[in-house]
Amino acid sequence: IPLKCTEWNMTQTCPANYPTKQTHDRHLYHRIPGNECPSFFRWIHEDLRPWKEIGITKDMVERAQQDAHFHLVILDGKVYLERFKPAYQTRDVFTLWGMLQLLRWYPGDLPDLELMFNCNDRPIVQSKDFPHPKPGPPPLFGYCRHRRTLDLVFPDWSFWGWVETNIKPWKHVLKDIEESNKRTPWSDRKPYAYWRGNPYVAQARKDLLKCNVTKEHDWNTRVYIQDWGRETKQGYKDSNLADQCTHRYKIYIEGQAWSVSEKYILACNSMTLLIKPQYMDFFTRGLVPLQHYWPIRDNKKCTSLKVAVEWGNNHTEKAKAIGEAGSRFIYEDLKMEHVYDYMYHLLNEYAKLFRYKPTVPKGAVELCSETMACPTKGTYKKFMLDSMVKSPRRASPCSLPPPYDPPSLEALIESKANLTWQVETWEDEY
Repeated sequence: IPLKCTEWNMTQTCPANYPTKQTHDRHLYHRIPGNECPSFFRWIHEDLRPWKEIGITKDMVERAQQDAHFHLVILDGKVYLERFKPAYQTRDVFTLWGMLQLLRWYPGDLPDLELMFNCNDRPIVQSKDFPHPKPGPPPLFGYCRHRRTLDLVFPDWSFWGWVETNIKPWKHVLKDIEESNKRTPWSDRKPYAYWRGNPYVAQARKDLLKCNVTKEHDWNTRVYIQDWGRETKQGYKDSNLADQCTHRYKIYIEGQAWSVSEKYILACNSMTLLIKPQYMDFFTRGLVPLQHYWPIRDNKKCTSLKVAVEWGNNHTEKAKAIGEAGSRFIYEDLKMEHVYDYMYHLLNEYAKLFRYKPTVPKGAVELCSETMACPTKGTYKKFMLDSMVKSPRRASPCSLPPPYDPPSLEALIESKANLTWQVETWEDEY
């Protein structure tokens, strides 16, 4: 599907002959036997559970508008956009770009639907505000959720590039980090816990600075402040993610809410030290303590980090195995094909709940890859072209696994809690 840009002095419009379901018949696509989606796809059913019985009405969607940055409508394979307010940086731009690439990946395969999207860090829809039998909660899409919220979790903008920090689209970052992992074997890495980022967005991160090495204490932790203003001026010399896989242990800590950094940290082959999170994005619900990461207490960070590093340095093969398992999860379960499949299944299951026929709102404009990419320049255009889907996928999406039954879900949550409790018990004994 080539990008069809008109002359620079003409108004860019969407091509009339975009691929449709008829031109790319799904029945002719290759089906991969046993191609079941990763386990975290099962959370799609849980996220949509509040609307399972009552469905989604026009009123519910419209009530989400007050907290949304944009309103997106898909009708007959075309996309229409209504903007409400600007988002921080280019979050909305690259989220919309990702949606358009999904339609190039599976042309004509998405049902008619409309959605409201919140581009801020924190989820908004509080579950306490919608006890049964009150009217259903507004279905609001966003990047993460809390155990007390009902927001619908969607892949974040950085999978298609984060211009303001010069972080490339996901498939290119993964390739760079993979090469870096080969250059620096785990055994040759520094035997400390590493974190680099902006500590001023949250109190928890400011507290993490106290765990840095001093003349009085060495918590086995090396924490560095990332000055994005300086990085921008000097060409991002000290912020290349592929250059940050040099320690045996890497720390993940939330910012204002969840942080996009988690996937980059897990990809490093280092054992991830995950400070107890409050928020969840779409894939982290598939991570298991002691299998993919080592859990760290949020109220005793320094002590917990010190014990984790000492345990790892005394059990190097086990620590290395945890790091490799976390990285393997990222490379296998979070490859770009699965990101698109998650979007595909979430939107399809969401659309099944509609109790009305969506229409194009007055004032909405048609959106396509041409209207977004053709007028742009510089890094914006480069990231769009680097992440652009150039042809439809020749295979069907992975098979969505069934919902959890209540006992299975309860057992899963309890199992993870017990593993975390086990680590805390070891710390106390140590």
